[in-house]
Amino acid sequence: MTSSPPPFSRASVLDLAPVVPVVVVTDVSDAVPLARALVAGGLPAIEVTLRTPAALDAIGAIAAEVPEAVVGAGTVLTPEQVTSSVTAGARFLVSPGWTDGLLAAMKASGVPFLPGVSTASEVVALLERGVREMKFFPAQAAGGTAYLKSLAGPLPQARFCPTGGIGPECAPDYLALPNVGCVGGSWMLPADAVATRDWRRVEDLARTASALRR
Repeated sequence: MTSSPPPFSRASVLDLAPVVPVVVVTDVSDAVPLARALVAGGLPAIEVTLRTPAALDAIGAIAAEVPEAVVGAGTVLTPEQVTSSVTAGARFLVSPGWTDGLLAAMKASGVPFLPGVSTASEVVALLERGVREMKFFPAQAAGGTAYLKSLAGPLPQARFCPTGGIGPECAPDYLALPNVGCVGGSWMLPADAVATRDWRRVEDLARTASALRR
């Protein structure tokens, strides 16, 4: 019998690890060994994007078989996906953007969530609605570290997980910002390593990423 995953607060999603792997699963059989490799490398928070038919089953498999992982659903676009993701076992939700309907569903889900923003107005709108933790997307294209640094002055209460175009070269620059809790990325999951099921390489890359703390 496996133990239950440790609880974590709504405020702690950004603090689980410096990097949240953004995972696209096409074959459900890869989900568990991939998650185990990431956890072994020190990256317990895993965002499985809802971009493939296998995504929900992958979330369910990781939730059931890798209790040390904190598996979440990414690319959440509709209230229906909120429900199906949480039902599958997602422990947090991430969206590339938000609407009032989607935000209401995420708030009602009972799990932590990171709605996506790319402008100051979107940040202010979320703060007005009581949301302080957000995904900054697409990070590099939307202004990168310079933009986030500019937001820190007038909007210090907002915290971000920048995602989009981030790799090991620029991740430390994001993590050095006071309003960044973690970054999202997929560089520890190179396509050739996943295709050949080279989980040791994934674990090694994850371990290097987990060392990118402030």
